[in-house]
Amino acid sequence: MTDIIVGIDLGTTNSEVAIVREGRVEVIPVAPGVRILPSLVGVADDGSLLVGEPARNQYALHPERSVRSIKRRMGEYTAVQMAGKDYSPQEISAMILRRLRDIAEAHIGQPIGKAVITVPAYFSDAQRQATREAGEIAGLEVVRIINEPTAAALAYESCHSGARKALVYDLGGGTFDVSVVNLESDVVEVLASHGNNHLGGDDFDDKLITFAIDHLQAQHDIDVRPHAQAMARLQHAAEAAKITLSDEPYATLAEEYLLEKDGVPIHLSVEISRDEYEEMIEPYVAETLEAVHVALSGAGLTVADINEILLVGGATRTPLVQRRLERELGMQPRAEVDPDLCVAMGAAIQAAVIAGGKAPTVLVDVTPYTFGTNALDYFNGEMYPYCYVPLVRRNTPIPVSKSEGFCTVFDGQSKVDINVYQGEDPDALNNIEIGRFTIEGLRDAPAGNPLITTFSLDLNGILEVTAREKNTGLVHSITIDNAISRFTGDKLAEARQRIDGLFSDQENAEGRPGESAEAAPADDSRRLRVEAGALIEKAERLLASAGTEDAEDLVNGIEAVKDQVGGPDANLKKAMDTLADLLYYLDA
Repeated sequence: MTDIIVGIDLGTTNSEVAIVREGRVEVIPVAPGVRILPSLVGVADDGSLLVGEPARNQYALHPERSVRSIKRRMGEYTAVQMAGKDYSPQEISAMILRRLRDIAEAHIGQPIGKAVITVPAYFSDAQRQATREAGEIAGLEVVRIINEPTAAALAYESCHSGARKALVYDLGGGTFDVSVVNLESDVVEVLASHGNNHLGGDDFDDKLITFAIDHLQAQHDIDVRPHAQAMARLQHAAEAAKITLSDEPYATLAEEYLLEKDGVPIHLSVEISRDEYEEMIEPYVAETLEAVHVALSGAGLTVADINEILLVGGATRTPLVQRRLERELGMQPRAEVDPDLCVAMGAAIQAAVIAGGKAPTVLVDVTPYTFGTNALDYFNGEMYPYCYVPLVRRNTPIPVSKSEGFCTVFDGQSKVDINVYQGEDPDALNNIEIGRFTIEGLRDAPAGNPLITTFSLDLNGILEVTAREKNTGLVHSITIDNAISRFTGDKLAEARQRIDGLFSDQENAEGRPGESAEAAPADDSRRLRVEAGALIEKAERLLASAGTEDAEDLVNGIEAVKDQVGGPDANLKKAMDTLADLLYYLDA
């Protein structure tokens, strides 16, 4: 039986998993009627792991036990805290990937061990390595890493024909990139990419949060920023307002009983217009348009050469984004493929190709960065040891291998340091050093002993650098693995065991996904009870500000949920739905 390979969009805000079955792309539901998994992870009161919507529900109440937007930390030597314990960005991402894997296994009915995972086109080598590590920790063999705009182009290409050049504009929750692609005869060829790994919808949210903080400071003379729970609730209010402003001219940032000052409850309720909001985020949108022109220049094209604009990422629903693109490029962007789902769909198409399926599209991707080393040469009229020598140029199709000859600089030189840089500046020290190694034991020879340095970039954008003494064949090499050096050998197994332990209680209760149709019950009892606790806590918080009649209804609703916590799931769910409807009415 052919291996099933799933396609995964591991996003900053949301993530999805998809497959190709019987020639059709299917984004797998994470819950009935829902195909998007929020990229949040948390730990409940009882120590159980929460991933997705339950974690998002808890975040506003217990931000110290939750982690969001971890994608922005991928590739960093850092740790994030969750419920008093330290986790690497790879481990947090692995929890999301593991949850998606389990969802896919339950849906398909058999184990899954392989995946194609997408990353922003402008992700560095370290960030790509970290993503691969997250997959391995989650128990997945990452058979391919592809760029998100490229995956989106595959999704669009799967239902259209004819030669054309497209601009893929990908603005997600935490990252932005743009790619110029050539679509022709079932080939998706990426011509150029550009972007920013720290620009996205999260930054739009931050502007709204600052707006709310300033309002509270002016109205109540209180600084909310030191209060973690209040800030988490402002985050929730900002996201809701942002979504509303995509369709409505006005939105209200509202949170009841945000915090107390001198024993008096402080409520947030402030209206913001779309015009005000768009003025806040205009500099971010302008920055994306600058990147569009950089990508066009890299592809050797002008605006007139572009046939269509493909929108990717939830933040592209912002009306200002679509207006500015239309004005800048003279055409209306296309968004008929769901911008939240098209990346996962494209990943599934590429997965089907790798698995030997009939999906016909061929993918030709490029590197978004220039990679090179340094050498002694003239710089500004003087000899300088850090002149940058590019070997693999930005926008080169991958996989690629490029070599360059260098020489020793003095007689009897026995070793050479090889520094690896990423960037465009002619001064290597102004670029990003991503690795280094030393080739030792060179033969005793006069200056000018030739060395061959080779840079090889694979399909996943992972870089290997090799240095070889030409006359003896002495070789030394390095795979740039900044992000995963902490997870080599036993440490990788330890990380995987740690994640397995967090999921073990749930799997013991539900059975291994895919083992049998009866292995996973219809409802996750543990998760349902955690959500019930969060719902009760929110309702109790509203009691202080509710009127007499509403307070009575709230008390009844709270008691009804508490009465069913130990009972059947169906009865608990019914009581929770009733209380949730009441809270929605009071929040409106």
